[in-house]
Amino acid sequence: MTRLHDLHASQGQSPWLDNIRRGWLTSGELAGWVDRGVRGLTSNPSIFQKAIEGSTEYDEQFRSSIAAGLDLEASYWELVTSDIGAALDILRPVYDSSGGLDGYVSVEVDPGLARDAVGTEAAARELDTRLAAPNLYIKIPATSEGLVPIRQMIEEKRSINVTLIFGLERYAQVMEAYISGLEGAEGDLSDISSVASFFISRVDVEVDRRLDALGTPEARALRGKAAIANARLAYNLFRQTFSGSRWEALVARGARVQRPLWASTSTKNPEYPDTLYVDELIGPDTVNTLPDNTLEAFEDHGVVARTIDVGLDDARSTIERLAELGIDMEAVTQQLEDEGVAAFEKSFDELLGVLGEKASEFG
Repeated sequence: MTRLHDLHASQGQSPWLDNIRRGWLTSGELAGWVDRGVRGLTSNPSIFQKAIEGSTEYDEQFRSSIAAGLDLEASYWELVTSDIGAALDILRPVYDSSGGLDGYVSVEVDPGLARDAVGTEAAARELDTRLAAPNLYIKIPATSEGLVPIRQMIEEKRSINVTLIFGLERYAQVMEAYISGLEGAEGDLSDISSVASFFISRVDVEVDRRLDALGTPEARALRGKAAIANARLAYNLFRQTFSGSRWEALVARGARVQRPLWASTSTKNPEYPDTLYVDELIGPDTVNTLPDNTLEAFEDHGVVARTIDVGLDDARSTIERLAELGIDMEAVTQQLEDEGVAAFEKSFDELLGVLGEKASEFG
């Protein structure tokens, strides 16, 4: 049994892989990760940008798409949905054996639609219909404009990965959208699944930057503490939300909790342990999606123990001490949401530019 198997078996946390590339699908490497204990896969526009730009594995299919008269964006989606479809097949046995708990593969709608509720809803519906797999998650960014499409997709019984969540207030709104969507859905709810992707390391990057600018001993003492505190408070909010009579009425209809998914869990600061955002966020009814290098590190020297709800009072104290220093976590997390949306849109646009250059080379 690997540490990844143990993580799920003993702690109820599902390790997923936060990466995809065509060579992994054709060589058996993704299947190997599944054998080692990976229980799902996430992707985003930045991941596909790196995969497609960084290899020639997509050139033949792209050339065929252009020759068939598809434009650049349609050709991009042909490449993406081919990879996602192959990954869905590889992860399907995990979905079946887990009773629909795990085995999911996530694909994100066009990031340019993050502030467009109507466009997001249409794109999510089209992608879900196009791939038509029970273990598919459509990713919708948790912008204020994304909340209505999230609720609508859940009401239509489409499984959703809500992404780019940084703050507690937005997280509460995401959970409300999920629960309201379930309440609006008809009949049995057991086929509806959702995760809420709560981003971790970027919080420390930004808060540490602000603490470094202050330069006081009090500020330095808080470096590297904000992200874990924020996530632990989010987990507490998750436990509170998915309890009580309102939730129990949905459980009676087969509803599943919307699990928190810890995202952006590679350590950005080399001063911090490379498994920091795995070791400190372990607990039941959660997912942690990890880049392959972080998976390897955790397999080698990670610690499997329940940590997600340890030191809740310390987490609250950390956020309070940050506020005393003038660091407003609501402002930080709104900035990170805006930057995350912009970064994914930039990756998408840059990749279309590279594909345009390739198309011109084809003559």
